[in-house]
Amino acid sequence: MSDNEDTPKRERKPLGLKRSVEAGEVKQTFSHGRTNKVVVEVKQRRKLVKPGEVAPPPPPPPPPPPPPAPTAAPAPKPAARRPAAPAGETPQERVARLQREAEEDRLRQAEEARKREEEEARQAAEDEKRRAEDKRKAEEEAAKQRAADEAAAKEAAANPSAAEPASEPESEPESEPAAASSEAPVAPSPRRFTPVKRPEIKKPEKVERKSADKPKRGAAPAAPADRGGNNAGGGSAADKRRSGKLTVNKALNEDEGRRARSLAALKRAREKERRMHGGGSSAPREKQVRDVIVPEAITVQELANRMAEKGADLVKSLFNMGMMVTVNQTIDADTAELLVEEFGHRIQRVSESDVDIDTSIDTDPEETLQPRPPVVTIMGHVDHGKTSLLDALRGTDVVKGEAGGITQHIGAYQITTKGKDKITFLDTPGHAAFTEMRARGANVTDIVVLVVSGDDAIMPQTIEAISHTKAAGVPMIVAITKADKPEYNAKKIRERLLEHEVIVEAMSGDVQDVEVSAKTGAGLDELIDKILLQAELLELKARPDRMAEATVVEAQLDKGRGPVATVLVNRGTLKRGDTFVVGTQSGRVRALIDDKGAQIKEAGPGMPVEVLGLGGVPSAGDMMTVVENEQRAREVAQYRKEKETEKRTALAPTSFDTMFNKSDVIEWPVVVKADVQGSVEAIVNALHNISNDLIKVRVLHAGVGAITESDVSLAVASKAPIVGFNVRPNAKARELVKRDGARMMYHDVIYHLTEEVSKELAGELGPEKIEHVVGRAEVKQVFPAGKKDKAAGLLVIDGVIKKGLFARLTRDDVIVSATVIQSLRRFKDDVDEVRTGLECGVVLADTNDIKPGDNLEVFEIEERERVL
Repeated sequence: MSDNEDTPKRERKPLGLKRSVEAGEVKQTFSHGRTNKVVVEVKQRRKLVKPGEVAPPPPPPPPPPPPPAPTAAPAPKPAARRPAAPAGETPQERVARLQREAEEDRLRQAEEARKREEEEARQAAEDEKRRAEDKRKAEEEAAKQRAADEAAAKEAAANPSAAEPASEPESEPESEPAAASSEAPVAPSPRRFTPVKRPEIKKPEKVERKSADKPKRGAAPAAPADRGGNNAGGGSAADKRRSGKLTVNKALNEDEGRRARSLAALKRAREKERRMHGGGSSAPREKQVRDVIVPEAITVQELANRMAEKGADLVKSLFNMGMMVTVNQTIDADTAELLVEEFGHRIQRVSESDVDIDTSIDTDPEETLQPRPPVVTIMGHVDHGKTSLLDALRGTDVVKGEAGGITQHIGAYQITTKGKDKITFLDTPGHAAFTEMRARGANVTDIVVLVVSGDDAIMPQTIEAISHTKAAGVPMIVAITKADKPEYNAKKIRERLLEHEVIVEAMSGDVQDVEVSAKTGAGLDELIDKILLQAELLELKARPDRMAEATVVEAQLDKGRGPVATVLVNRGTLKRGDTFVVGTQSGRVRALIDDKGAQIKEAGPGMPVEVLGLGGVPSAGDMMTVVENEQRAREVAQYRKEKETEKRTALAPTSFDTMFNKSDVIEWPVVVKADVQGSVEAIVNALHNISNDLIKVRVLHAGVGAITESDVSLAVASKAPIVGFNVRPNAKARELVKRDGARMMYHDVIYHLTEEVSKELAGELGPEKIEHVVGRAEVKQVFPAGKKDKAAGLLVIDGVIKKGLFARLTRDDVIVSATVIQSLRRFKDDVDEVRTGLECGVVLADTNDIKPGDNLEVFEIEERERVL
């Protein structure tokens, strides 16, 4: 410490050459005259202790100075001043004197610190020695006390009579007062207790090293060992030497501060224990036999993973079989079976079709079935009043919203009768193009109501509906409509039905019939009663408490709601939130909407609903099945997509005829977009039916929903028109149509569409050309005519030979050339025609290959308007 630290004003340090080094600074010199001063940090000296000794505790911090008195501050001590500099001292002498004084102060401070550390170490050693001595004395006293207690216990066990004072029978004071007074008083013997051993806390015994028994020279004498085997010092010196650097935690908790075992040591110990208990590592482990699922094709590595074997072992076995394969190559199921059996596992072969859902084998127990509403399909010819009859039953007016007044979609509705019975109705189109819709309606129905107009006759679609009903094997009820018209004749309809083996009850048959009028409502109640009677005879039942299965009646792509499917629940209950798979699409039920437009939470058997939440637009007629989770639904949908792709890309069987036959069939490309899936199917089938041997309609793309940019781009690239059936292009698609000039064909009635397409195909082919043979002649002689041409002398056999007509030259009934009659002469005169039996000479254009004996056939071509 400096002597002038209490002075109010510090003196300025004198200048010197080496002052920075003595003051704890180092001056660094660099090139170009640059210098830098670095402060040197002085670390305290580390005090090393001998083994067995405890490091002295750090000196306690100095107590805080007392707060100053509020009244008056104490007078400061006079600062001790250095001796004044001698007179006439030069600057060099002054610098040397100051350096010397600083060195003396440093040495003095170092000596004081050394003495203070030695004193603290000596005091700590004395304290440790005193504590050890006190502990030793306490243990000796405790040992003496235990020895005395044990001796007393042995003495008490040897003389049990002396352990307790003799007990004399008490004399009754009332009966023997004299005896009690005659005896002399006896002093009571001293009371003695049986000593009890003090409970000892059991401590784990420590294995001491031999070197710990021999204290090193110069070390403090070790205290005697306690009963638990631990030294008083808390461990041997060798353990302390190996324990590493001494910290506060180690000093306070000596056992806890010891170094933990390494991970490698723990692994070695566990391996040793496993070998001891398991009979050694050389003991063979029992092979685990597994059930290995093997598909139709599997890679070697995947098979190895399923068997829990090494892939190299499988490759080695395959090499032994003569198959040079790698782990990434695919093997068939038979080879995989050989490998599985060779390695001692059990094989379980599966096929790809096991992924798909087969509902045909899933039958419900009889006791779980409950009655369900009947599904009734209304079928018949177009414009015979099917939708009007259904509107009269429902109390609505759907027919006003139909384009052209005809139904072009399948509509599904449910009504409640006066007796609270429910009936589900399906309304099918009657147009000829919707054959598949009618077939679909007949397949999902329980009862068919055949609608025949009383003022008309049995029409082609009526006959088709009868055929679909018979093929589906469902009962039929004939409804003869339009009973309010004056030309109504129900008897004629019943008679005409006999031609198609439909015998009604009025003619001693088993088919029910009823005369109704949708306009006046006559006969509607009778029709409902007959439907309920027929349903009661069928005993329609289904199980509601299971995962739902439904049939897609119609599907469409709504602009605001996305893909929407109208389904008819066959069995089970379809609930909101169910995960399902339908055809090649999967999804989750986001909403259920009934036929009145209201959202419902669930739909039971026999109920038609609209389902929202599909991943894409399914095909009409697909089966919707609810599955347990989304993973299963995606797996089934992916499998069905792959199978559909394989079917679509499969090549037709070829032959030499098809390979070398160059067909001249003209293709007419077209892009079809419609509002619902059923309309798409009907339009595509109708366009294919229009095709013939000369021209064929090629549908580039058929989809559901509005016309998009991709549809326009495809049509422009292929130079194809776009058919929009009840749909229009979106905003971006309209811009592309206007920019690229794509041709659009908008329709809302299907037979208008087919008529326009038929005209387009006819115009593409051009007018129809018809040949009319005018005459035939035989070549008798060939003459030269000019330098290059040849003239043929003919005899007209049949008809007339005219100048300028088309001619066909044949030789042995083989066409040699097709040409035109350029010149016709009789003798030397040019004539226009030569009749039968006369001779003439002709010059044919573009050919000189004429020989005697050839035949010439003359014909003319008539062009007519082509009709497909």
